[in-house]
Amino acid sequence: MQFKAENLSSKDRYKLMIGAIVPRPIAWVSTIDVEGRPNLAPFSFFTAVCSDPMTLLFAPGWSDLRGRMKDTLYNIRAVPEFVINIVNEATAEAMNLTATEFEAGVDEFAWAGVTPVPSETIRVPRVAEAPIAFVCKLQQIVVVHEGPGGGAAVLGEVQSVFVRDDLYENGRIPPEKLQPIGRLAGAGYAHINDFFEMKRVSPPE
Repeated sequence: MQFKAENLSSKDRYKLMIGAIVPRPIAWVSTIDVEGRPNLAPFSFFTAVCSDPMTLLFAPGWSDLRGRMKDTLYNIRAVPEFVINIVNEATAEAMNLTATEFEAGVDEFAWAGVTPVPSETIRVPRVAEAPIAFVCKLQQIVVVHEGPGGGAAVLGEVQSVFVRDDLYENGRIPPEKLQPIGRLAGAGYAHINDFFEMKRVSPPE
């Protein structure tokens, strides 16, 4: 079967995307508002862009409940820095709590029972319990659509990276120690603990 995007409702487009693009990594993004109040929220539209400069991208979307874009986007516009905390099995439940939509100004760190600690190079705190945290300054925001079903791409240039001591081995992060999780559709998540390798094939002579 074939679907033309223009013939699908916004809800059906969303369901197709989150059902097909799996598993997705989760950016657990901490920000502060203009008054310095912290915010913490998860986003599964998230990826790396490049390593020079070291750049990450995540995409906050529209909140149907609030009738506006997510607080994270407003915070980054006001204070152009943020931390992308990486979620693993040990922090999954706390991350899920921070997906609760509150009015602006509620401290999701306290709600989820996680610890804010200084990021040193920016004003925004990171999550102490997160195994890895990328401390970023805003590079640019690309707004695709600011309305129902819409979203924006937020690109951040990494200033520093915090990695739990036992996770860094000879310049790499062993996935079996990180114990990452992946986002699926609906309320679904995946354990990422069944690994296999495929060597790249060289072109023929």
